[in-house]
Amino acid sequence: MSTTAVLSNATGKPTEELGEELDRIRAEVVAARGTDDARYIRTVIAVQRGLDTGGRAALALSLFPPAWIAGTAMLTTAKILENMELGHNILHGQWDWMGDPAIHSTTWEWDFLTPADAWKHTHNHLHHTYTNVVGLDRDLGYTILRMSPEQRWHPVHLLQPLYNALLAPVFEWGIALYDLEADAVPCGRKSVRALLGDLAGLARKAVRQAAKDYVLFPLLAGPSALPCLLGNVTANGLRNIWAHTVIFCGHFPGAVQTFSYEEAQLDGETRGQWYLRQIQGSANIEGGPLLHVLTGNLSHQIEHHVFPDLPSNRYAELAPRVREICARHGITYVSGPLWRQYASMWGRVLRHSVPHRY
Repeated sequence: MSTTAVLSNATGKPTEELGEELDRIRAEVVAARGTDDARYIRTVIAVQRGLDTGGRAALALSLFPPAWIAGTAMLTTAKILENMELGHNILHGQWDWMGDPAIHSTTWEWDFLTPADAWKHTHNHLHHTYTNVVGLDRDLGYTILRMSPEQRWHPVHLLQPLYNALLAPVFEWGIALYDLEADAVPCGRKSVRALLGDLAGLARKAVRQAAKDYVLFPLLAGPSALPCLLGNVTANGLRNIWAHTVIFCGHFPGAVQTFSYEEAQLDGETRGQWYLRQIQGSANIEGGPLLHVLTGNLSHQIEHHVFPDLPSNRYAELAPRVREICARHGITYVSGPLWRQYASMWGRVLRHSVPHRY
């Protein structure tokens, strides 16, 4: 689905009114950040590290099935928290205002295969700047999935339901290879030398990650080495499936819009038009506080795209205000429970796997 609504909205109100209202909300939150926000992120860090330590300790005794189940569950939850609520949001600079070098976007290296600097370039810059603009936002299908009629169809897309399903349990590997931007080399947007440098960085990170999860901790488990190894593989796989689910449900439900370069009119795009494109190009997942924390508050994907550098714990309180503004401006606010967004996302994957004329 594409739209020209990035230039207008259903009420006919100027998009600059939208921009001014959202700018005021952002300024309010920036002025109000303080002790409670700092306490929140430090609490999440403490909980995540406690779960990680507890999970690894339990897996060291994982010859006993209850210990394996408990250890794998704790380690899986720790990895989800580290990736979603910590790594993703810290690397967006959401906590840079604290001035704490331990929780800063320039120093944090997450428990994920792709190096932080590579991810910040493709995600923070390319994706959040050119959200859902075909040909510029490489996250629109991650260069392998066709998610918009403006994307050229190729026979390989007939298989995209299969390889999307296979991507989920190895999602961190898919993202790491995607962040190399190897597809930019043939057209000259990236040099071979730069690609080789990025590849070396990825190899170093991959060795560290594999050594930690698949060599060091299994060896420390002694007699429980094999079940410990299986627990680590399972935790990483479940974390990857969850990350894939959250990200795809926040970007690819059927009602989320995509834009051609002409429709987006990026040359001279105003603040209000940028806000409008972010809202139309994202979707929320409805649920309770636990769901929000485990998604890194990306269940509020709309608020995250509108305010990517605001503390994630603020999104829940901002969501009703953003939704009300959208209603007054006649802007569709895509939101629904996880099962509905998941089904809608798969509908989009299936629909665009065949040529547009069908």
